[in-house]
Amino acid sequence: MRFGSMLAVYALIWVLAAFAVLPFGLRTPHDAGVNPTVGHATSAPVNFRPRMVAWRATLVSAVVFALLYANFRHGWITASDLDISPLIGL
Repeated sequence: MRFGSMLAVYALIWVLAAFAVLPFGLRTPHDAGVNPTVGHATSAPVNFRPRMVAWRATLVSAVVFALLYANFRHGWITASDLDISPLIGL
């Protein structure tokens, strides 16, 4: 796998991981026991920390990418392993 391909795959995994870890650790004003300010949605978090989201996404994506790259190098799961057409009679 070339470096540019690896970078593109990692970036896609990172974005997916960022969306996956986004809701963890967030608290609404109701959960935090505070009154929302004027114009603040009651469902919006009061403790959003984008650096923490980026850090968690980086950790998750690094693990997922490492597993994906190891599978690419060692061939544990191939495209023929994922072929379900014999199971459905095609």
